[in-house]
Amino acid sequence: MATTTDPLTVHALINGEKVETKDKITRENPSNPEEIVGYAPLNTKEDAVRAIDAADEAFKEWRKTTLDERIERMERAIQKLRDSQKEITEVLSREHGKPIYDAEGELIVSLMWMEHACKTAKDVLGDDVREDENGRTIIKRDPIGVVSAIAPWNYPISLSTIKVAPALLAGNTIVVKPSPLAPLAVTIVLDIIAQEFPPGVLNVLNGEAEVGIELTSNPKVMKIAFTGGTETGRKIMAAAAPTIKKLTLELGGNDPAIVLPSFDVNDEKAMRRMVVSNFLTAGEICMIAKRIYVPRSMHDEFVQKYIEAANKWVRVGDPFNREVTLGPVNNQKQVDFVQELIDDAKSHGAEVTKLGKILDPELFEQGYFMQPTLVTGAKQGDRIVKEEQFGPTVPIVAYEDVDEAVELANDSIFGLTSSVWGDEEEAMEVAARIEAGTTMINTAAIQGLDVRYEFGGVKQSGIGREYGEEGLEAYVHKHVINNPKTKDLPHIPE
Repeated sequence: MATTTDPLTVHALINGEKVETKDKITRENPSNPEEIVGYAPLNTKEDAVRAIDAADEAFKEWRKTTLDERIERMERAIQKLRDSQKEITEVLSREHGKPIYDAEGELIVSLMWMEHACKTAKDVLGDDVREDENGRTIIKRDPIGVVSAIAPWNYPISLSTIKVAPALLAGNTIVVKPSPLAPLAVTIVLDIIAQEFPPGVLNVLNGEAEVGIELTSNPKVMKIAFTGGTETGRKIMAAAAPTIKKLTLELGGNDPAIVLPSFDVNDEKAMRRMVVSNFLTAGEICMIAKRIYVPRSMHDEFVQKYIEAANKWVRVGDPFNREVTLGPVNNQKQVDFVQELIDDAKSHGAEVTKLGKILDPELFEQGYFMQPTLVTGAKQGDRIVKEEQFGPTVPIVAYEDVDEAVELANDSIFGLTSSVWGDEEEAMEVAARIEAGTTMINTAAIQGLDVRYEFGGVKQSGIGREYGEEGLEAYVHKHVINNPKTKDLPHIPE
């Protein structure tokens, strides 16, 4: 069993001060819902207004700071996060349910991005001066103002720092709202970062819908950065419309994996990568491979080898057990939704195969655990193929030829990530035909992520990009100051 400790309490942070609230958000341990991991503040609309006002006031001076100072402050925060790694990842594992190695990996990816943002900030965010025979032009990168950032529960630290680092480096101030389903570790992280910046530059709120509504509609908020569901994304766009706020939205994804005829089903390492790409973090990742397309001619052999690989890698149990590869699902609502999709597939004639080992049956029964499943015989129109499962189940759909596979892969309102598996040259050609923000070759999910390059979706998977240069530029206005040598147009009479 995971180590049980006294519940911890985190606070809101407004204008550099920790703020207590009368009502609290209670976060249970998904492995053992009777155990309380901790409490987060249940902030109100009034708290959100105060935080926005504080950020707006702090922006007046913070925007004047040099880029060098911002980088130095962020680098100090990064070091403090490294020093606190053990505490942070243990809290994250307990409140979220992800295995301890997965929690450690999330913090590592977060720090990688923050460090990369610091290293590239001068090249991306600095002024660009151009001078030629036509005159002199300065392209300034000005901060936007107050940013509101809303992060989901599946990767709470990573999907908060992906917004905080570029926002602050660019000279903005920010108000961050984590998810009530994973508020503890990320609030600790944000508090550590905030200590290195002036009061009001980084503010943190926890709460329900009324806080989110204020953060997306308040006229002092100049930009919204949101990661979450597509339906919520639509509401945020509507809330932002009256004041034409800038938006970065990373929304849902139903990411296809196309297995080419050239894929070697006997390549155990490749098959393991496929399994990991389906079930890492219990399948609760936006970029996880959520539907697999396999040539009909190799379908049965692929399924057999896939099950063998999954049974070797999948070990469900206590997240603090280093042998465990999958912990519980984060919450009961998500368990119910995933089970609903599985039951619907069964009702349409699909076959469901349980995968892996349950290491502690007693623990399994008391928590939000699900044994991963492979669904075969599902059709393109079935819910388990058309909808984003966001849980430990994956369907395999047979196709006749590669053209059909591409058509099926693109048959979705989503277009976040995708993957192609097989001969690398052929896979690159097929990848170019897929409608997605990112396509990975012979890997998928976190395994194929590179923070140096932009990440985001097409179609209803979002607007804008995070990571890479564009992930930094998303937090500035370009301001062109032009001093032409010739001031008048030649055809205008005196």
